[in-house]
Amino acid sequence: MRQLVRTTKAIADESRIRILGALRSRELCVCQLIELLGLAPSTVSKHLSILKNARLVNSRKQGRWMYYRLAGEDAPEAIKTALAWVLSSLADKHRTVEDEQRLIEILKIDPEILCSRQAQTDRCEDRV
Repeated sequence: MRQLVRTTKAIADESRIRILGALRSRELCVCQLIELLGLAPSTVSKHLSILKNARLVNSRKQGRWMYYRLAGEDAPEAIKTALAWVLSSLADKHRTVEDEQRLIEILKIDPEILCSRQAQTDRCEDRV
């Protein structure tokens, strides 16, 4: 029951749904997600923490950078089902198309540049 509650709470927020959509076919750095959502780094970190706690996303650290991706094949069946439902619900939605177009531009920018642009005092490698 706890996992069900965590999962439903995690997908009950537009920003977290947008994060899942952005991670649909790729792994992204925290600073790329911050740029996409246009939210404060602490807010994006909180959203990622909720998604990770619900086991909807996985993370890995590479050097100074933290990367996130959707839960993989080793995820519980309920998580895979929830992700499939969320992602199929996003298909052809206006916001999803806008996010995808924006991500194409964001992915052209070096994460180091994104990070330095976002905040001088709150460094990307210190997040989540």
